[in-house]
Amino acid sequence: MQPVFTAAEMRALDARAIEKLGIPGPQLMESAGRGAAAAIVREWPPIRGKRVTILCGKGNNGGDGFVVARHLKSNGARPRVLLLGRRAEVTGDAAQALRRWRGRVEEIKGEDGFASVRSALAEADLVVDALLGTGLTGAAHGLIAHAIELANDVCGRGAIPVVALDLPSGLASDGGLLLGPAIRADMTVTFAGLKRALLLYPAAEHAGRVIVVPIGVPEAEVGRGVTTFLLEESDVRGLFPRRRPDTHKGTYGHLLVVAGSLGKSGAAALAGSAALRSGVGLCTVATASSQQPIVAGFAMELMTEALVETAGRTIAFKAKERIDELAAQRDAVAVGPGLSLDAESQALARALVSEVPRPMIVDADALSALAGHLDLLEEASSPRVLTPHPGEMARMLEMTVAQVQADRIEIVRETCVRYRVHLVLKGARSVLGCPDGRVFINPTGNPGMASGGSGDVLTGMIGAFLARRFDPLAALQAGCYFHGLAGDLAAADRGEEGLIASDIIRAIPSALTPSLR
Repeated sequence: MQPVFTAAEMRALDARAIEKLGIPGPQLMESAGRGAAAAIVREWPPIRGKRVTILCGKGNNGGDGFVVARHLKSNGARPRVLLLGRRAEVTGDAAQALRRWRGRVEEIKGEDGFASVRSALAEADLVVDALLGTGLTGAAHGLIAHAIELANDVCGRGAIPVVALDLPSGLASDGGLLLGPAIRADMTVTFAGLKRALLLYPAAEHAGRVIVVPIGVPEAEVGRGVTTFLLEESDVRGLFPRRRPDTHKGTYGHLLVVAGSLGKSGAAALAGSAALRSGVGLCTVATASSQQPIVAGFAMELMTEALVETAGRTIAFKAKERIDELAAQRDAVAVGPGLSLDAESQALARALVSEVPRPMIVDADALSALAGHLDLLEEASSPRVLTPHPGEMARMLEMTVAQVQADRIEIVRETCVRYRVHLVLKGARSVLGCPDGRVFINPTGNPGMASGGSGDVLTGMIGAFLARRFDPLAALQAGCYFHGLAGDLAAADRGEEGLIASDIIRAIPSALTPSLR
C-alpha cells in the first residue's frame, strides 16, 4: 500500500530529511524536478524540439518548475518559463533553482502580461503547471487564479497536454473539495507520495493520471507517521492462496444473512449470491416467511430460513430467538439488506448488533437503526463492520451529507476510533477505517456501479470473508477492493451504462482469480 500525505505530513517529511538525514532542501528540490522531467520525457517522446511552456509561481512549486525546465532543455526540449511575479520575490530553495536555470524568465507582473501567457500556452506542445503546491489552504486568487483559468481555457479538452507538479494548482492538498479555480491536468507528477486531493473527488478529477516520483528520502522514512494509505492489489491478493485439494465446504465457513422484506427480497438474494461467489462454503439467508420462497428461487445454492414476520411482511422482533440459534451455528452474520424501516425490524437490528457474539457486517436499513444508538456498538462482544453510504453515515452521526463529504477521511477515522468498529464510507474512492485509526482509500470501481443492489453485493462479499475467518480489516479491505475490481471487469465486458448488481456478482470469480482476467 502507498502512503497518502497531508500537507503537514509532507512538511514534517521534508524537515526530517533536512534535519535528521542531512539532505539539503535544494537537493530535495533537484531530485523532485529531475524525476518530474524524466517522467515527462518518458510520457511524451520524442521530447526533443517540443515547445514546453512552464508556468511558475514564486514558491517552492515554482522552484520545482525551474528544475524541470533545466532538465527538459538538456533533453532537447524548448522550454519557455513564465513567472507569475518578480524574480526578486522568489526566495529560499526556489531562488537557488532559479539561479541554476540561467535561461530567460518572463515576469508576469499584472493583468497586462496575460497576452504573453495566452500566446505561450497556445503555442506550446506541452504545458507544465508549477504555480501552487501543497501549501494552499484557500481558493487561488489574483494573478494565479487568472492564470489557472486561462490555462484551462486554452488547453482544455485535451487540446494541449498539461502536467501538474505535485498537485494541480488550485487544489487544497488535504481534501477532495474544490475551493476555487484549479488546473485540469492530464498527468500529475507528485513528489515523495500521494496527496489526498489526488485521490478524493471531485478534486481528483483534476489530477489526470498520477505518477509518484521519489525525492531521495529512504523508503522506510517516507511512510513514518503516516496513517492514511492507498490500497493495492498486492495488499489483499495473499489472502487467497491456492485451495488445498483436501478441503471441503466447512473449510470456507458458513455465513448467515438476515435480510429482506416485502418488495426488497432481491437485496437479500443479492447479498447471499455474492457471498457464494466470494468463496464462502455455505450461506443461509434468513428472511420474512412470506419472502422465503422468493429468495430461495433466486439461487439454488442458497439455503433459506423463514422467520416470523410483521403484518407489513418484514422480519418481526419475535424472530430474534431463532436468529440467535442460527447465528450460534454460523461463522459470521450479515444484517441489513432490504430489512425495512419497520419499527420492529429496526429494534431487531439493534438487538442483533449489540448481542450476537459473531463477527457481523451491518448494512443498509440496519445502519439506519443505529442512528441515535451508536453506543450499542460499544456493547458488542465481536467485531462489527459497517458499510454506510454518505446518507446513512450522516444519519448515524446526526450531521449533514455535506459535512460527511467535506472530510471523508477524518470522519471515518474518528468514527472507527470512537466506536471501535471497522467501517467503509462508500462512494467513488471508498474510505475504509479500523479502530486503531488507520484509514485506507480503495482505488477500484467505476460509475457504472452506481445502481441499486451494488451495496448488497459488497455486503455479501465482506460477510463471506468474515465467515472464511479473515480478520475484520482483511475482510473489509478484500471485500471493497475485489467488489470494485469485479465492477471494473463487468464494465469492461458490458460497459458502464446499464451495469447492474448481478453483473458484478458474475465477475467476482474473475476478480478473485488473476488468471481468468
